Amino acid sequence: MAMKIRLARGGSKKRPHYAIVASDSRMPRDGRFIEKLGTYNPLLAKDDERRVVMDVERVQYWLGQGAQATDRVARFLEAAGVVEKKERNNPKKAVPGKAATERAEAKAAKAAAAAEAANAPAEETAE
Repeated sequence: MAMKIRLARGGSKKRPHYAIVASDSRMPRDGRFIEKLGTYNPLLAKDDERRVVMDVERVQYWLGQGAQATDRVARFLEAAGVVEKKERNNPKKAVPGKAATERAEAKAAKAAAAAEAANAPAEETAE
């Protein structure tokens, strides 16, 4: 059985609340799970200790049984110090889009023209 440690959504519309659960990967996201391992409330402040609450011993047990944590749960586990931090690389994330590149080029050209115009009268008065 392929086990996952993942988030199961609860809460009402626009008021999400998640349970951290150990479940069979073939089950639906909010469907049947084997054990509830904790909770995650994204509406709380990032420094609030109640934002992510986990039973670390049970999480380690399921990881020892071969369960795979999803990306978001893996980040919670890294923050809690349960697993070592994984190196991530997304080089295209920081590259600006087409429109932002065009705006930056236009702004640079405008700044260069303004600097050139400011330097031209200074050169004429110097002569």
